[in-house]
Amino acid sequence: MLTVAGAAAVVLALVVGLIVWIGTTSSSNPTTGAGATPSANPAASSAAFPPLPEGADPALGKKPAVSAGTGTITALKTTTLIEGAGAEVQSGQTIDVNYVGVTYADGKEFDSSWSRSETFNFALGTGGVIKGWDQGLLGAKVGSRVQLDIPADLAYGESPAGGQPAGALRFVVDVLAAS
Repeated sequence: MLTVAGAAAVVLALVVGLIVWIGTTSSSNPTTGAGATPSANPAASSAAFPPLPEGADPALGKKPAVSAGTGTITALKTTTLIEGAGAEVQSGQTIDVNYVGVTYADGKEFDSSWSRSETFNFALGTGGVIKGWDQGLLGAKVGSRVQLDIPADLAYGESPAGGQPAGALRFVVDVLAAS
């Protein structure tokens, strides 16, 4: 038969164990799950980030500074900041990119592949990303850095759900590969 003191000792041991367990799992990377490492492949973790196309401008190896825009954006505006030497990307191709996204009005960063140290890939022109990307990256050359100023109707809208940013957006996108 368990005494009150014995029961208290068992409860105390469980609480201490729970605190230790929570302390060791809360320091894990939130994007990969508790206890997981960002890359299980040792070769991938030693590879240089980002993976640049052959002959690319070395500037693509550094995260771009992206600022707010001026005025009002009513149409998609694509500006090539660095011209790549690769092939032009076409609709239906899977492209690998690095990007920084900010709100156009105030320049607040809301998303960046750089912060995760991993590129983003998607099929261009298939609706897997916002319309501003599907339209604005079409024809960009591999190895290019492109600025996309995107009106709300080609982004997430004026009142998006799910925590997405509202209004016009600015992205700086590095096109690293296409297949």
